[in-house]
Amino acid sequence: MSEPVAPASSMSPTEPPSFYDAVGGHETFEAIVRRFYEGVKDDDVLSPMYPEDDMDGAVWRLTAFLEQYWGGPTTYSEQRGHPRLRMRHQPFHVNPEARDRWMLHMRAAVVEAQLSPMHSATLMDYLERAAHSMINTFEPTPGG
Repeated sequence: MSEPVAPASSMSPTEPPSFYDAVGGHETFEAIVRRFYEGVKDDDVLSPMYPEDDMDGAVWRLTAFLEQYWGGPTTYSEQRGHPRLRMRHQPFHVNPEARDRWMLHMRAAVVEAQLSPMHSATLMDYLERAAHSMINTFEPTPGG
C-alpha cells in the first residue's frame, strides 16, 4: 500500500514565496485596492475618471492587475490581454495633480494594510514609478 501523495505546491521547497504570497495574497491586494477606491470616490480630481456604475469593475481590474504583476494568478491577462497601461489610461486627463492624488490614496491604502516595512517600500516604489509613467498631459485639471 502506498502513502497518499501530498498535493503539488506552486513553490519548490527552496524557492522563496512570491511577493503576492508573502504579503497575504488576494485578501491583501483586494483590501488595498478597496481602500484606495474609498479615497477616490470623494476626490474631485480622480472621481470623474471612474464611473460610479463601474466601481466594482475598477476594483476587479486593479486587483487582478496587481496580483498578476506580483506573482499571483494570471487572471488579468487571461481575461483582458496585455495590460497596456499607458494605452488604457490615454483617454484620461492624467497630469501631475492626478498622479499626486492617486498616490495620496494609494499610499493611505498601503499604510492601512500594515505590510512589513520592506514589502511596503517595495510596493510603493513600484506604484510611484507606475504613477509617474501614466502622466499624459501637463495641462491643468479641467474645472480646477
